[in-house]
Parts: sequence; C-alpha cells; structure tokens
Amino acid sequence: MADDRERIITVPLRATKQAPRTKRAARAIKEIRAQIARHMKADAESVWIDASLNEKVWENGIRNPPSKVTVKAVKFDDGLVEVSLAE
Repeated sequence: MADDRERIITVPLRATKQAPRTKRAARAIKEIRAQIARHMKADAESVWIDASLNEKVWENGIRNPPSKVTVKAVKFDDGLVEVSLAE
C-alpha cells in the first residue's frame, strides 16, 4: 500500500510546445496536474503543486518551460495529492 501513497514520476511536457508561446508555462502546470491526477487516481482539483516545482517550470520564463520534469507525488488519506520536485 505504501507504493500507492508515494511515487516518483517523470512527467513529459512535450505537448506544451503546441500552446501559444505566451501560454506555455501555464499549460505545463496544467499538464503536470492532469498527469498526476491520472496516475495517483485523484481529482485534478485535489492536486497541490509545491512552490519549488512551480518555480522550476517558470525559471526560463513563460515561453520556455522544461520538456520534462521529475516529481514526487504523495497522496494523503483525505485524497489530497502533494506534488514537489524529486531530489
């Protein structure tokens, strides 16, 4: 059961290049949220993204998010999923 509670996931962000240049980082955050919700079997609204992960996505500006990011997802008993950068 512990495996289902905590996972290290590499999220591909290739589809962000399809978004307009000025919306790519925001699209990357939405893709991370959707991917984690799918893998952790949770609602997208219950996925909480840590500030460090948000800064990693936005560090090169709105136009150039990373092509993939490795994250650690932890699911709590109330259904909340916390996503942070994997160390």
